[in-house]
Amino acid sequence: MTVSGLRELKKERTRQTLSDTAVALFLERGFDAVSVAEIAAAAEVSKPTLFRYFPAKEDLALHRFADHEDEPARVVAAARAAGTAPLAALRDHVLAGLERRDPVTGLNDDPRVLAFLRLLYGTPALVARMAAYQARSEEALATALGGTDPLAARLAAAQIVAVLRVLAHENVRRVEAGERVEELFPAAVAATREAFRSLAEGLPAELAR
Repeated sequence: MTVSGLRELKKERTRQTLSDTAVALFLERGFDAVSVAEIAAAAEVSKPTLFRYFPAKEDLALHRFADHEDEPARVVAAARAAGTAPLAALRDHVLAGLERRDPVTGLNDDPRVLAFLRLLYGTPALVARMAAYQARSEEALATALGGTDPLAARLAAAQIVAVLRVLAHENVRRVEAGERVEELFPAAVAATREAFRSLAEGLPAELAR
């Protein structure tokens, strides 16, 4: 590995340590009750160092979603390159996530995952910050969808991201209500297939197929 590669690996490990430390404190005491100074002290770094990695306190929690921000765009770009339908590729990607119980799909009953999701959806500051993540996800997805009409691509991206969000929230709601993941899985799969069928019917053909 090159020197620059090692440097980036070290940065990512530091970023992960800071995020893990912060989330542990948030889960223990609540997001609003933990200061940035306390997080820095617990991670044994200075506040300026922490802010070099995370410009806002909310980003420390949402780092767990960082890899997912442009995930739909990456799936669509790969589908375009392979000559396959972008919506079908996204649907299959979500179905694969459900199969492996990816926390981002909401179909996961690990107590640690549920505790984090309660923190996320129960903290107004994190919900607001999540909206900014979703806006960037929409923008990246619209670019990946392409097409001859930029507005149509943005509208399509907004619909797709909204569908992904609602599907995940519904899974979380049902798991929190006491449904077992194994019993919920068939319904989650059916809901995903139906949602993407409706999307395919409503979106311009050049963006959906």
